[in-house]
Amino acid sequence: MAEADFITRLRRLATHPAARGLADDAAVLGDLVLTHDMLVEGVHYLPDDPAEDVAWKLVAVNLSDLAAKGAVPLGVLLGYPLGEAGWDARFVDGLERALARFEVPLLGGDTVSMPRGAPRMMGLTALGRSDIAPDRRGARAGDDLWLAGAIGEAGAGLAIARGVPGPAALLAAYRRPQPLLALGRALAPHAHAMADVSDGLLIDSARIAAASGLAVTIALDAVPCSPALAAFAGADRDSRLRAATAGDDYALILAAAEASAPALAALGAVRIGRFAAGEGLALRWRGAALAPPDRLGWEHGSAL
Repeated sequence: MAEADFITRLRRLATHPAARGLADDAAVLGDLVLTHDMLVEGVHYLPDDPAEDVAWKLVAVNLSDLAAKGAVPLGVLLGYPLGEAGWDARFVDGLERALARFEVPLLGGDTVSMPRGAPRMMGLTALGRSDIAPDRRGARAGDDLWLAGAIGEAGAGLAIARGVPGPAALLAAYRRPQPLLALGRALAPHAHAMADVSDGLLIDSARIAAASGLAVTIALDAVPCSPALAAFAGADRDSRLRAATAGDDYALILAAAEASAPALAALGAVRIGRFAAGEGLALRWRGAALAPPDRLGWEHGSAL
């Protein structure tokens, strides 16, 4: 079953207002923000990725969901499958460094055994606090779409991890993403809607539009391309499309009114599109219409 179909079935169970209709990446209960993300070997990371980096990534992807709600992290709960002792020990070492780096305590969790040879699957629940917590359903017609952070670098880093020669900085973008916690808190007061870019810029922007009952147009040529990514993969139209669909970036996207433009630009965000009445995603390249690709980004189960 495709991820979207499964979530549609779950919605009839998620009737509490904190669930936000399962249209967001976090639940919001009063000022508490709760999120849970999993990593699966062979899906979210490669079998030979270092255990320390897998631990870092598990923490980072969960904290990125808190960043998209403008939240201050309070703690995490770990669900972990015990396996080879050396790998498990290195994972704990990496977890310790990640939690220390982001000043987040481990509050508890669960450990289980797994069948010999089975792919590892681990989960983390992160808790935070936010007085704002922008809802993915909150975009308004006439809002601009803003991007804060880099996209495409993690996709390039995955290629490097698979053996393509490339710089260490891009490999680190894939293995050790950086949740934009402070930036998320600064952006949140200006955001009608906000999300992190975990599955790809196009698909995550389209999800904000769909959740808000709107259409969104993205100017692909306005999407920033870092010098490191341009040197590795190019910066032409096709390269930008690959970057915009790769995912694993953990940048932030938000819908905001025109009046917030000076403040958002001062924070380093870049205006890349606009929301309007209607539905769906439209792309433009240097002012001309561009057909969206068949694959907007990552969706679990879509290829099964």
